[in-house]
Amino acid sequence: MVGRPNVGKSTLLNHLLGQKVSITSRRPQTTRHVLLGVDTRGPLQAIYVDTPGIHHHARRQMNRNMVRSATSVLQDVDLVVMLVEQDKWTEEDDLVLKHVRKAQVPKLVLINKIDLLQNKTVLLPALDRLGGFQCFEEMIPISALRGTGLDTVRELVFKSLPLNPHLFPADQVTDQSERFLVAEIVREKLMRRLGEEVPHRVAVEIEAFKEEPNIVDIAANIIVERSGQKRIIIGSKGEKLKSIGKEARLDIESLLERKVMLRLWVKVKPGWTNDNHMLRRMGYD
Repeated sequence: MVGRPNVGKSTLLNHLLGQKVSITSRRPQTTRHVLLGVDTRGPLQAIYVDTPGIHHHARRQMNRNMVRSATSVLQDVDLVVMLVEQDKWTEEDDLVLKHVRKAQVPKLVLINKIDLLQNKTVLLPALDRLGGFQCFEEMIPISALRGTGLDTVRELVFKSLPLNPHLFPADQVTDQSERFLVAEIVREKLMRRLGEEVPHRVAVEIEAFKEEPNIVDIAANIIVERSGQKRIIIGSKGEKLKSIGKEARLDIESLLERKVMLRLWVKVKPGWTNDNHMLRRMGYD
């Protein structure tokens, strides 16, 4: 699944799986990693690849790595699903389409967020434009958030995939570890609670993950680039960090189905988003 930032790829994946495996927020570039979501329905299994948004002007090394990981996936899949947003088409959609055209596999395009349209007739020009590209086997209007059209998407995906043995057990929904998912939950709360600039300079690193008989003890570092960002995250008398930690802990307890002790620290690592060593350490290589 590919598209420009904030077009709804992660929301779509979560609703297709019926379980949250990819974090979401209203901010662009929330997704930073390529993440697999496994949808098994009896004898059928589709492995969805959620990718970071493809965008122009990736000035920092982290962003360049994200775009490279998203575009490289196109060489290794059996089907490409491109997401666009109802009646909007941007230069970044052009960039995504340029990469999609190179993939020598079937392609679907999903027109997302149709629930926000008061007048559905505005979809007609969008369908005409997409059809004019002569690139897509099917064009499907959907609302990833409301679940509209997702049964059709799932049916077309299963129909388009080759016959192969299942690669994952029927009860597995992602390839990522619990430690990774916990770090992403904390980062999601940061993305949702912070101002415009800070979220894109934040990373979360799990320092300890200890399973006790009655509780899981988790320690995590929130990495920022400047001391001013640290102050913003901590807030007055530590109230903002405490609130972020509480929201994250509740979601982590739901994920792990156990009680959790979550301890958060904020650490300053100047220039980490351009530091290849730090990026590798945090999985952004």
